[in-house]
Amino acid sequence: MDIDNLLLERELNVVLSRYARACDQRDWSAMDDVFLEDATADYGGLHPLRGREPIVAMIRAHLDGCGPSQHLLGNLLVDASDSAVKSRVYVRAAHRGAGSLQDLTYESLAEYQDRWASTPNGWRIAHRRMVISHEQGCREILRPDPTL
Repeated sequence: MDIDNLLLERELNVVLSRYARACDQRDWSAMDDVFLEDATADYGGLHPLRGREPIVAMIRAHLDGCGPSQHLLGNLLVDASDSAVKSRVYVRAAHRGAGSLQDLTYESLAEYQDRWASTPNGWRIAHRRMVISHEQGCREILRPDPTL
């Protein structure tokens, strides 16, 4: 592995960390530094999403009414060729319910499979596919904010 590949891996890891923190801190504007404006996504077999705004709206629909969450990412693999930069990273996402569901939890083990684009402002995800390998707990805690 050469220094350019190490630097690329580090840059992509920073963006992935921004994503995890944005989810857990509900900092939706930070997603501008994660996804291209015209990004596409497939989160665990849901209908395909087109555009950063619909992607963030879907994430918000799951997390805004949820209690605390923690998205842990690890084992990043980067594949950089002349035609594309792709990565795979494991995600362990733990969620706690809110309000009347505060005693319930939901956890998923998955892999994010991303295709990247280089922009003047750094690397951004052009396409994300989430492949879920295991789920446990009560998925119903993933919901929109019930107070809105």
